[in-house]
This record gives sequence, C-alpha cells and structure tokens, in this order.
Amino acid sequence: MSNREFTPKDLSLVQKMAGVADRKGRIDPSLYGKYGVKRGLRNDDGSGVLVGLTEVGDVVSYIVDEGDMVPIEGRLFYRGIEINDLVNGFYPKRPGFEECAYLLLFGELPTSDELGQFERLLAQHRPLPPNFTEDMILKAPSPDIMNKLARAALVLYSYDDRPDDTSVENVLRQCVEMIARFPVMIAHGYMAKRHYYDKQSLFLHSPREEYNTAQNILHLIRPDGRFTELEARVLDLALVLHAEHGGGNNSTFVTHAVASSGSDAYSVIGAAIGSLKGPQHGGASGMAYGMMQDIKAHVKDWSDEGEIAGYLARILRKEAYDGSGLIYGIGHAVYTLSDPRTKLLRDHARDLAAEAGREDEFDLYTRTERLAPDVFHTVKKSDKIVCANVDFYSGLVYNLLNIPEELFTPIFAASRIAGWSAHLLEEIVSGGRIMRPAFKCVQPRRRYTPIGERLPIE
Repeated sequence: MSNREFTPKDLSLVQKMAGVADRKGRIDPSLYGKYGVKRGLRNDDGSGVLVGLTEVGDVVSYIVDEGDMVPIEGRLFYRGIEINDLVNGFYPKRPGFEECAYLLLFGELPTSDELGQFERLLAQHRPLPPNFTEDMILKAPSPDIMNKLARAALVLYSYDDRPDDTSVENVLRQCVEMIARFPVMIAHGYMAKRHYYDKQSLFLHSPREEYNTAQNILHLIRPDGRFTELEARVLDLALVLHAEHGGGNNSTFVTHAVASSGSDAYSVIGAAIGSLKGPQHGGASGMAYGMMQDIKAHVKDWSDEGEIAGYLARILRKEAYDGSGLIYGIGHAVYTLSDPRTKLLRDHARDLAAEAGREDEFDLYTRTERLAPDVFHTVKKSDKIVCANVDFYSGLVYNLLNIPEELFTPIFAASRIAGWSAHLLEEIVSGGRIMRPAFKCVQPRRRYTPIGERLPIE
C-alpha cells in the first residue's frame, strides 16, 4: 500500500473529524457585530478598511459628498497616471506591458533608451536556469498551472546565490528575473500538464529574445509557436490592464503582509500566487467564461433580450448554471458605475471577435453586460450599483486568442507580477513594521480533561 493511501478506517476518522471541525469551527455571526469586527477587512458601507499607504496604484469609484458616498465612473491609476492615458499613449502603435512594468517598478515613465535597456534586460533573463524545466517542472508536473507556478517561483530560491538578501538592489534584481521568467514557467508547466495528464504530445519552446512578453506567451504555449500581430497586441493590452490594481486587492495585500515579516522575495511572490489562485480573485475570469458558455448553450436566440434576461434571473435564483446565485463578472468590490478596464478590453475584443467571425457571440456578451444590472436589481430587490468588471470579458478575449482555460489565471499572474514587485519594493523601503491585525478569541475557557475521562466525539 502506498504511504499516500488511506485505509477505510482512516477515511472514516477523517470524515468524522471533518464534521467535527465544521460544527465546532463556526463562529457565531452575531459576535462579529458585538465586537465590531470588520469582516473581510470591510467597513459597514462595503469600503475597505484603511490598513496602509501606497504610491503604486489607485482605484477610484466614488466621491464623498457631505458624508455620503456618491458613485462615479471608475478610474484606475498607475503611479498617478490614469489607465486610459497610459493605454492611449502606446496602443496600437507599440506594445505597452514592458513600459507599464517599468513605470510600476521605478515610478516614472521610461525614455526610449531606458525602455530599450529594460526590454533587453527582460530578454536576457527570460531563459530559465540550466536544467530547471527538466528537474523542477517535467519531473513534478501538476494538473493546476497556478500550483506549478507557485512551486516554480519558490524553487527559484534554490538557484539564487543571495536569496535572503532583502536589500532594494537585490530584490529589484529578483523581481526583474521573475517578471521575465513567469511566462516561461507558466508555458512549460502547461506543456507538462498537457503531456503527463492529458496524454498529448510534449512541445517545449525556448523564449525568443526578439519577442516581447505578450509575443513570447503566445509563442511558448502554441505547438507551432505562431501568432498574428492583432493577437499579440490585444494580449499585451490585457497584460497592461491586469498589471496593478491598488494595494487593497487580496494578493497585493498578501504581498505587503508577507514582505512586512522580512521574508525573501520568492516566498512573498509564492504567497501572492496562492492568493490569486482562488476563484474569488484571479480565478474569476474562468468562472465568468464558464457562465457565458452555459448561457450560450441554454439561450436559444442570442438576440432575444427577454430570453437572456430570463436566464440571468434563473442564475440569480440559483436555478441555473452552478447554483451559486452569482452572475460572474458582474459586480466588483470597489467599482460601482463602471470598471475602466472593462471598456478598454471590450472595445478591442471586438476586433478579435470580428477576425474570428464570432461577432454574434460578442454581441451576446454586450447584451448580457447591459441587461445584468437591471435583472440583479429586480431579482435581488437591491439598489446596489453593479457593473461588468474586467473578468467578464477576459475569458472571452483569452478564448479568442485560443488560450486554454487553465491558463487564464496564470496569464493574469504573468501580468500582476509587475504590480506585486512594485508593492514588495515599496514595503521594503516604506513599511518597517510587521503587519499584525487583531483577532479576538471567543472560545470559552475550560479545564483540561485527563485522557481516561474523555468522551468520544459524536
């Protein structure tokens, strides 16, 4: 018997203890109000509890007028520059992710010479260390690419001569290397998964020095390594839109929290990857894409707004799709009237849909986006303002790029590593105090029971 297997008696014990943990581990919800606990680090009005300061990114969705929160069109800033201005500065003339990463890391837009030097630096460090793919990826494949990426990021520690040096200069070097290497680790992890779990042929491409980040991603994940200019341009835009989202999102907060302990850069980023893996964070694009696939299958006439609205109502009433009662991709923890990333991605996704002859599907998305808020208000009887977030269109864009669903979140990580790196450096130079929020213990005190007097757990 393998040491990984459980006997029937073992399984029975595990199931019993799981039931005990579920019953005894639940906190009485009324206690949160009694002790004024900010569940999920949220204020009563839904806004985030202020726990830190940052200069890296900012998300704006409302203004406060005489004490009232007034919703406004969403705005996103990278180092003080509005995302629309940043995108309009490069799109479609040239790729923008490398420029965006430079801005996030160094706080200023690069000159042409500085940008060229930074691009060459990334190209130089894209190849993985010798034998890394064979020893750390192919010999230990994973069915989940985010799991493989987290492990690969942590293993980079073993290939670093100064892994625990948390000086700004050394951490910056480590971050640049991870920004460069994430696409390769993701692609090779995916190819290993295809081969060992899906029983498909193994294709491994090396990164090409003349390709930017978006081009290399498409080159690395496709057996023939080929892509069109439009595909690379739209993926590059998606990378820019996912690169940063303020300090309050879960994975960036994790970055600050772990970095505040003085841990090494690889442990910090590994923790951030674990956060992004969750379906309520980076996995949301896959959930939204799956929901839209379900709508495509069950709505017979994609142009019939009544039929679309009716099916959305069924989803909200937990009668359709996954029974969660959620319209994935609609609503956001911060944005109210609009998500600025959604408009940018939607407008350029239209070109991809036209090139692929899938305009009808794109129109279904736009109708669903428009109808969902009203259906939400009617079914939920709520006046909460909701809008489509960037995840609503991300899955469609990735699918139009022939990117498999298991790579949706890893590609998000290949983008967000730029923002995480900026926040990691900021915590090193500006933090200085370990994060230690308070938790109140509400377990009643009790005496120790000698082993012979204990009763079995029911």
